[in-house]
Amino acid sequence: MFLFWRIFLLNAAVLVTATGVLTLGPVTVSTPVLLTEALVVTGGLGAMLVIDAVLLRVGLAPLDRLAHAMTTTDLLKPHPRPAVSGRGHIPELIRAFNRMLDRLEAERGLSAARALSAQEAERSRIARELHDEVGQTLTAVLLDLKRVADQAPEDVRAELRQVQETTRAGLDEIRRIARRLRPGVLEELGLTSALKALTAEMSAHDGPTARSRFDQDLPALGEEKELVVYRVAQECLTNTARHARATHAELSLRRTGAGVELLVRDNGRGLRGAEEGAGITGMRERALLIGADLEIGPAEGGGTVVRLGVPVGAP
Repeated sequence: MFLFWRIFLLNAAVLVTATGVLTLGPVTVSTPVLLTEALVVTGGLGAMLVIDAVLLRVGLAPLDRLAHAMTTTDLLKPHPRPAVSGRGHIPELIRAFNRMLDRLEAERGLSAARALSAQEAERSRIARELHDEVGQTLTAVLLDLKRVADQAPEDVRAELRQVQETTRAGLDEIRRIARRLRPGVLEELGLTSALKALTAEMSAHDGPTARSRFDQDLPALGEEKELVVYRVAQECLTNTARHARATHAELSLRRTGAGVELLVRDNGRGLRGAEEGAGITGMRERALLIGADLEIGPAEGGGTVVRLGVPVGAP
């Protein structure tokens, strides 16, 4: 039954019932209307309005829940689907909305997977070019500077040594950037070693003091999930170093009943109601790709805590 006819028949039933009560009941209306008669008619009208409002509220409650779901649904933060309830076309409308959400999430996941795959490929290409081309060029410059410095006069040699140190520092920085773009340690030594290298690198470059803890019996996650865990941890530590004004950060990876949980906590200034930027959006997209749960919120005692729950099994 269409919604129009449902509302019309509900109102008609209330009016017919009220008409029958006034027609067959002992109450009559005279001219002019007496006070008692006016009170009876007013009370009857109020009762009709109350009954009509209650029936409409009950009948349209599923639509109110559906409208709330439409305004609050975020494809990056999956929530339970609206419960299918009601009569007539309302359940089919809710089912259609749920099917639309499923389709949108699948399409967004597919497009995000393609974009992230292209991003990883581009990162690997840039890392190779930095290492193979720029790195080799700077290495050749260092060798030339050493040769020139050995043959230069004493008063020029000190300046050339300084240029050598500056060039060597630039070469180290390029190698560090290349490692961040393409985590070779993740491919060669595994996730735990890669996360340890992340925290060590953060502490070594004048960042907050970082500490890491890992369970001993961590299950194998697979290449895709390990890359997501690594990128999320990398983004968290980068945000901590750049924006949090923290003095300490802690990273842990522990086993849970459903899989593993990555926890990154700092003692910085916290989120303070700031809108989520591209970095957090990227973390949410990566988490969706592998069916992981990502939670970002304030930490106890101040700061920010990020939890990534990764299930074991097929994404």
